Amino acid sequence: MKTLSAFAFLIAGLACGISPAMAENAPSSPAPSAKKALVKKAPAAKKEAHAEDDDEPEVKGMHSTAFDCELGNKLTIYRDTNDDQQIALHWNKRMHRMMRVGTTTGAHRFENVKTGLVWIGIPAKGMLLDSKKGKQLANECKSPEQAGQKVAERG
Repeated sequence: MKTLSAFAFLIAGLACGISPAMAENAPSSPAPSAKKALVKKAPAAKKEAHAEDDDEPEVKGMHSTAFDCELGNKLTIYRDTNDDQQIALHWNKRMHRMMRVGTTTGAHRFENVKTGLVWIGIPAKGMLLDSKKGKQLANECKSPEQAGQKVAERG
């Protein structure tokens, strides 16, 4: 059986352009300990990278702003006046921690990597996107202040 396995590697090696000496010495499978180490490390690193997205944010004492969006969608953003690097976004009966992402345009962009939610706020409106599905969830989202500004501009 061992000779049959070595012969199969030799034929496969020749077909791929590997020298016969390399094909004969190639191990049939990676060492089990190497497999285990890779499997254990990858999920742990992924879990640590998204730890900030997993916990539900505490909004007590934060300033809230309600947004009315097109098609009757509603969302609320909670901000800590001392921390402009994150917000809490209440959408679809759930609270999401959103972390600031730098932009070159001056827009306020916040993301939750785990859920794929992206909030983009500009002076005239905001929009909520699902980056995993590549679609808009809510557009033309306006706070009462933003809605009042538009009426004043038309005035």
